[in-house]
Amino acid sequence: MNILTEHFNTPYHSAPFNSIKNEDYLPAFKELIQKSEEEINAIVNNPEEPTFTNVIEALAYSGEQLDVASNIFFNLNSAETSDELQQIAQEVSPILTEYSSKISQNEALFNKIKKVYDQKEKYNLNEEQQMLLNETYKGFVRSGALLNDEDKEKLKKISMDLSLKSLQFGQNVLASTNNYFKHITNKDDLAGIPDAILEQYAEEAKERNLEGWVVTLQYPSYIPFMTYAENRELRKEIALANGKKSFDGGEFDNQNLIKELLTLKQQKAELLGYANYADYVLEERMAKSPSKVIDFLNELLVKAKPYADKEIEELKSLAKADGVEEMQSYDHAFYAEKLRKAKYDLNDEELKPYFPLEQVQEAVFGLSKQLFGLTFEERNDIPKYHEDVKVYEVKENGDYKSLLYVDYFPRKGKRAGAWMTSYKNQYKKNGENSRPHISIVCNFSKPTKDTPSLLTFQEVTTLFHEFGHALHGMLANTQYPTLSGTSVKWDFVELPSQFLENFCYEPEFLKTFAKHYKTGETLPDEKIEKIEHSKNFMEGYQTLRQIGFGLLDMNYHTKVSELENESVKEFEDKYTKATQLYPSNPETAMSPSFSHIFQGGYSAGYYSYKWAEVLDADAFQYFKENGIFNPEIAAKYKILLSSGGTKDPMELYKSFRGSEPKVESLLKRAFG
Repeated sequence: MNILTEHFNTPYHSAPFNSIKNEDYLPAFKELIQKSEEEINAIVNNPEEPTFTNVIEALAYSGEQLDVASNIFFNLNSAETSDELQQIAQEVSPILTEYSSKISQNEALFNKIKKVYDQKEKYNLNEEQQMLLNETYKGFVRSGALLNDEDKEKLKKISMDLSLKSLQFGQNVLASTNNYFKHITNKDDLAGIPDAILEQYAEEAKERNLEGWVVTLQYPSYIPFMTYAENRELRKEIALANGKKSFDGGEFDNQNLIKELLTLKQQKAELLGYANYADYVLEERMAKSPSKVIDFLNELLVKAKPYADKEIEELKSLAKADGVEEMQSYDHAFYAEKLRKAKYDLNDEELKPYFPLEQVQEAVFGLSKQLFGLTFEERNDIPKYHEDVKVYEVKENGDYKSLLYVDYFPRKGKRAGAWMTSYKNQYKKNGENSRPHISIVCNFSKPTKDTPSLLTFQEVTTLFHEFGHALHGMLANTQYPTLSGTSVKWDFVELPSQFLENFCYEPEFLKTFAKHYKTGETLPDEKIEKIEHSKNFMEGYQTLRQIGFGLLDMNYHTKVSELENESVKEFEDKYTKATQLYPSNPETAMSPSFSHIFQGGYSAGYYSYKWAEVLDADAFQYFKENGIFNPEIAAKYKILLSSGGTKDPMELYKSFRGSEPKVESLLKRAFG
């Protein structure tokens, strides 16, 4: 018996992590693919006239067990991987890609879909059904359903290559990150670094059976070092190591892989009748075209550049006083922290005691109750994939709403960063509302024997960000799994996450949870005021940085032919030049570790962070004008969240706000 192919005998049919063995995956995938193919064949071979119900709906509900098994496997491959899992991923990915290609290129199935699509007027469909039909038809066309057999075969091969190469890209970045550590034995080299961080570095050394301290390229280790270390040479050394991730010509170098991935994407786009991959992607986004994205980013660039230049001049004068004649990128975090302290008398280490992780989590739980009526109850009887994970049953008015897994601490088998994901989608079928299983994964500092996990303020906003995504998943209330939760246009998906971050800067909310973990004292008013004022600190710099990533991404996916005669580094420098505020270092490049666009789903979509900022600034402005806990507006916003991808996002937004979002809301928030 293979546990992954059975119905899970667990509370709410949650993933039976404690019973799954690595050797279960491959046979389970093969069996579940076969089962899903049988479901597809049943649709194709149905002798009855094709209808919305027996074709479109049947297809939307097919492959559920395969989806659950895939979610379990690939989520673990990100959060709790091993050499063995990575090896299985290399075997499984092409099998799954082949399976999805087989469906999307199934001519008999597409003919039935097309027949329903061509006769949609006769079915009297509601709005969600119309969206499902349109998305299904378009999905098949965009997957090559209208291609001839030879081109279908080409597309299938391209898709498989893309799947394997993007997986390899991520594995290289992870290996490159884990491969480096800096062992420090002289405490003088760590001058300026707060005690809590030193304790963390000492623990890292101990885990490696070393004396002294160890700094790694994992963010909770790397960022504090760059922010506080007075030793400029060491900052430079560690920053160079970070900038060389998968860019050092070694075993885990990604430069050729980038060119291969981009060439494959271009080939895919051309096969499907698009000029480039960005055109292909943006057809399905709110932004619609590369030129609109470039115009949007350039408009922001023009407005933000003077603010960014002014910020950097301030930092340079601070650095000059220290004898630094030419500031480099590895000096930025250090002098930005100095300036922030001088301006707002705030530093992360001072604030951290007021933000123990459990308190911050309670605050976001409380906010979810106040706005949306949700409560969270820890469950110890639901299987977990690691002892660090906690599971909560989420309820609304006493009724089960969702499961929420939280996984907060770094470890060797977990990729860097923070993300929200799901193990099971929400949908309605046969009169039952099948609820979702959602997960948040972060990399916060672990508690030590004397101290709980204390968050930097940026980590507080990170937790709220991911929780915003989680709410989008947990509140889902749609008919079909493919339109549920975060299954929305990609440049709309960051609205709920970025929206929730705004609450972290509101004094009336901060006072409810920013309390010292030892004394219980509330964060003093003057510090809360400084947090509020510091919200836009280095906003010009951060905006230019994001615009730079967005422009680089858009140019990679519209101008791939230029890489025939240019290195990745030359291309990167050329298209980020207008946003660069420090000299480019020939030894470093960010593209080879730019996982968002080469491994994640942000290809030709990185701009969506800024795009969604316009949405979130405008949405929060609406709350601010009427009270940040306003129940009527919260109820309207809850409808937006629960609707998933059932409506056009702009229509959904206008129903909530009463008008389209305005760029001015973002500029007002960012620059006053």
